[in-house]
Amino acid sequence: MVRSNEPKQHTFEEAMKRLEEIVTRLEGEEISLEESLDLFEEGVKLSRFCRTKLDEAEKRVNFLLKNSAGVLHKESLCSTGEDDAAITEKP
Repeated sequence: MVRSNEPKQHTFEEAMKRLEEIVTRLEGEEISLEESLDLFEEGVKLSRFCRTKLDEAEKRVNFLLKNSAGVLHKESLCSTGEDDAAITEKP
């Protein structure tokens, strides 16, 4: 069964799951060239979708970490006890 080339996933998690399915099929099955190309095309679209979602999440986190002076405080998600480094963003 060949799926449509248009990503129909509405969440990052669903897109990642479908990408894993595509990789498994491309690596493990004897499929036609045409089906391989269709799966590859779908995978590229899903990959771009996921990258966009990750970029949006990063922007949102950076926005939330800015102080009132507009200085971005870079914080590790894993607390190491080190001081946070301040990064000044250019307008």
